[in-house]
Amino acid sequence: MKFTFDWLKKHLATDADIETIGAKLTALGLEVEGIEDRAKELAAFTVAYVTEAKPHPNADKLRVCMVDTGNGIVQVVCGAPNARTGMKGVFAAAGTRIPGTGLELKKGVIRGVESNGMLCSAREMGLGDDHDGIIDLPADAPVGAPFAKAMGLDDPVLDIAITPDRADCLGVHGIARDLAAAGAGKLVPFDRSPVAGSFESPVKWRIDLASDSAGDPTACPYVAGRYFRGLKNGPSPQWLQERLLAIGLRPISALVDITNFVTHDLGRPLHVFDAKKLAGDLTMRFAKPGEKLLALDGREYTLDPSMTVIADSKALHGIGGIMGGEASGCTEATTEMFLEVALFDASRTARSGRALGIESDARYRFERGLDPQSAIWGPEVAARLVLELCGGEASEVVTAGRLPDWQRRISFRPARVAALGGVAIAGDEMLAILRALGFVVTPSRAARGETFDIDVPSWRHDVEGEADIVEEVVRVAGYDRIPAVSLPRLSALPEPAVTPAQKRASMAKRLLATRGLMEAVTWSFMPADAARLFGGGDLMLANPISADLDAMRPSILPNLLTAAQRNAARGFGDVGLFEVGPQYADATPNGQSLVAAGLRVGASGQRHWQHKPRAVDAFDAKGDALALLASLGAPVDNLQVTTDAPGWYHPGQSGVLRLGPNAIASFGALHPRVLKALDVKGPAVAFELFLDRVPEPRAKGTARPVLKASPYQAVERDFAFVVDRDVAADKLLRAAKGADKALIRQVSIFDLFEGASIGEGRKSLAIAVTLQADDRTLTDEEIEAVAAKIVAAVKKATGAELRG
Repeated sequence: MKFTFDWLKKHLATDADIETIGAKLTALGLEVEGIEDRAKELAAFTVAYVTEAKPHPNADKLRVCMVDTGNGIVQVVCGAPNARTGMKGVFAAAGTRIPGTGLELKKGVIRGVESNGMLCSAREMGLGDDHDGIIDLPADAPVGAPFAKAMGLDDPVLDIAITPDRADCLGVHGIARDLAAAGAGKLVPFDRSPVAGSFESPVKWRIDLASDSAGDPTACPYVAGRYFRGLKNGPSPQWLQERLLAIGLRPISALVDITNFVTHDLGRPLHVFDAKKLAGDLTMRFAKPGEKLLALDGREYTLDPSMTVIADSKALHGIGGIMGGEASGCTEATTEMFLEVALFDASRTARSGRALGIESDARYRFERGLDPQSAIWGPEVAARLVLELCGGEASEVVTAGRLPDWQRRISFRPARVAALGGVAIAGDEMLAILRALGFVVTPSRAARGETFDIDVPSWRHDVEGEADIVEEVVRVAGYDRIPAVSLPRLSALPEPAVTPAQKRASMAKRLLATRGLMEAVTWSFMPADAARLFGGGDLMLANPISADLDAMRPSILPNLLTAAQRNAARGFGDVGLFEVGPQYADATPNGQSLVAAGLRVGASGQRHWQHKPRAVDAFDAKGDALALLASLGAPVDNLQVTTDAPGWYHPGQSGVLRLGPNAIASFGALHPRVLKALDVKGPAVAFELFLDRVPEPRAKGTARPVLKASPYQAVERDFAFVVDRDVAADKLLRAAKGADKALIRQVSIFDLFEGASIGEGRKSLAIAVTLQADDRTLTDEEIEAVAAKIVAAVKKATGAELRG
């Protein structure tokens, strides 16, 4: 919402400066986005008088002008065809920056003649596109005066942000009302008194909005209008053109400019029809299927039956609340005009505007809700301006429909301001604020003066309950009056703000980054063909942002593989990537999972003269998954490994980490079929860890337990067991570790052997077992006893035999 400072002062009697008004607006919730002060921008430009203009001795198209700047005579070489003796123009001295071109003036010599400064055109001043000649100022412009002041350009323009609920501030008068309530001045009421009509309008309004299933009488509940004849529609007066130009609107003609002015001045959109182009009465109705309208913006729109239109007996003339038609638009030849002042349904106007792609000042206001009473005073305000600027005579007002019920009464308890707003405000100040905002306040008899009945004004659609009244009081009184109060302390130390489960995503990112993987952030969508490779492709988007992003991702890995392929195409074949984010199994809320996925492609190390890089394998992915689980506090020692990984993993080089029946993570080499489909070369291994399935660690004390390192020597014994080839190594390790939980500290595999000497279908697994006690050095007898337990436990669990 833009307006000038002088425009505001037509509605607000105030002595405050522009900075004070700007600060007050922001404090009221009408945030000032910018203040454009053209006087400051144009301060270097002054009015100058050309005392003499003679031809340049060395150039036919140039003139040498002697210019009186008010501080002396300077010589300026000028190429403008309208430069002449006796004219007044805009002078810029050397050293001035020209806003239209961005150039900085310097003293110079042009074709052998010295030039000091410039006489400027409108384009060079940034005031228009005219650059055929220099600005020709009126003869009464004072020499030496600031150009901006002489031309009325010294009025700052304010640009404020209006929230959707404050439709009452989409006019300068509404903004002035808020400022007056906040003590920034006194509100100047506008003249809404009736303008007498001298004849009966030959054009009437009709409303034909059926209330059946296809219609809605609230689409246009009320419309008013009046007929004008004997008009002279020419250019608007200077004051009106300046205000429109200041807010970025192009003056067209007096009749059209009046509608734009009232829209921004009072927040009341209007529309004018050339009455001689109408065929009888005007009707508010719904559009017919496929009906078209050539609008005022020069574009043709195809309408549908959900849209409200204005039509006569022959043709359409406007889209209700959005834009009028070109065929009945007013021109300078218009002598008879019919005025529209209507109320349109906000939701229907918004839907129609979005469907047609039309952004207009009228739509912007109608879809936020208009003051119903404006349909009563709107014809009077418009008539007064039309008669003043265009002459002629006005008809009596004609109407159709009835005004919607807008009256609302709210019971208000002043004590609620302190309870809800947190600030103590005197009762008299509260009531003064509410009355200044237009609320009618009367004491409630039932409560003996402790409660007030508040009648909400017609322009405040957003005020619906007592809390809204409290907000108005606190807003105008000033949010800065709310004291800063600390929250009550519930314990000696603050409780954690997030739970361990909520911290998992950030912890996972940090851990994976420390393992040399780089974080990637990819779309939650992917091509359907890629999704099918990973068990998806059924969860399709109805309106994808791109043709190749038409399916929700069933796994993060396809996007990581695509990123790895792009890196390889640019010469970076060995990459490690990870992403923590959602993936989608189905359309239900339970179908979304938070997953940490990692991918390694190529070699695990850089080229080096001492050793060759090793190709990544399934154990790299397993190591990443186990390290992440350990950092999250998962019981890693209790995990089991199964070989039923999803189909996008290599069936012989993959596995699933389970805790009981729950699959927590999958890992392994990716299937060659998948790599070929996504054009990824080289070995690729990955893991997918479901963060939501990781159990939270058991609650422990607030302090970390003291480290109790045993001072006694540890003993390491090796065992080689011969087992069937299909026996999992993990099963053997678990059996060995459980043989004596008090003395066995660690068990690990260090060798695998298969060969004819072992036997067909057999393998040898060698394990290293570390034994240690906390209170003594182990004797040979104790070590042998534990060794016997290990052999017995392994044999029982796996059928193993000690290798001879």
